[in-house]
Amino acid sequence: MGQHAKESGDAFPRAPTQEEWEAMGPEERARVVESLPGEVTWDEMAMPEGDRHFRAKVQTLDVLEGYFTHQRRKVYLGAELPVYYPGERRFAPDLLAVLDVEQHERDKWVVSHEGKGLDWVLEVHVGGDRKKDAEYNVERYARLGVPEYFIYDRSRQRLEAYRLATPEARRYERLEAKQGRYVSEVLGLEFEVTGDELRLWAGNALLLESGEMLARLREKLEEVRQRADAEARQREEEEQRREEAERRVAELQAEVERLRHRGQ
Repeated sequence: MGQHAKESGDAFPRAPTQEEWEAMGPEERARVVESLPGEVTWDEMAMPEGDRHFRAKVQTLDVLEGYFTHQRRKVYLGAELPVYYPGERRFAPDLLAVLDVEQHERDKWVVSHEGKGLDWVLEVHVGGDRKKDAEYNVERYARLGVPEYFIYDRSRQRLEAYRLATPEARRYERLEAKQGRYVSEVLGLEFEVTGDELRLWAGNALLLESGEMLARLREKLEEVRQRADAEARQREEEEQRREEAERRVAELQAEVERLRHRGQ
C-alpha cells in the first residue's frame, strides 16, 4: 500500500487498483481494507465553514434518514466518510448515499470491498473558492461514475444538480429546475432552496427533520388534549343538565302526587 501511494504521486493512502484487488486472496483483501484509514487529513479537506455548513449537512442527513427509515428501504447514508475508489485519491463528501446495501456503521467506503460505488453525493458550499465543488468535483464524480451530484451553495442560496445520462457516461449533464425544484431520480425526491434552507419533497409532501416533526407532534398532542378537555367539559355539563332535568321531573312527580292526594 505504501508503495502504491508513492507511485501515485502523493503521500495519501489509496485503495489498490481493481486489477490488483482481483489478484488478492480474501485474507490480503481484508488486511488492505483494515489498513486504509477511516479519516482524511486537513490537507485533503476544505477548511471548516461554521454552523451554516454543519447545520445544512446535518439537517439534510436527518431528513433523508427519517424518510428512508419510514420507507423501509435499504439506503446507506454517510457524512464526511472517507471513500476509496480503486487506485484513486480518496475523498470525503459532505453527504453520500448508496442504494440497496446494508446500513451498518462504517468508518470508510472501499468500493472494491463493498462491490459498489456511490449513487448520490451532496456537497455544501458556504465560503471560499467554489472551484473544488463546482469544477473539480463535477469532473471527478462524473469520471468515477457517480450517477448524481448536487451542490448546495448556501452563501448564495442556490442549488446545482448534475446527472449521468447513462450508466456508461462519464460527463455530467446539468439539470434544470422544475418549478424551483431539482429532481433526484436516484433518491426519488425533489430538492428546493426555500428562504435560507434546503428543503426536500416526496411528491407533494414536504419532508421534515426530526425536530420539526417532534414540534408538530407536540402541537397535535396539545390539540388532542384540548379537544379531549372540551369534550369532557361538555359531557360534564350535559350530565349536570341531565341530573337537573331528572331532579325537576322528580319534583313535578312529587307535586302531582301531592295534588292527587289532596283531591281524594
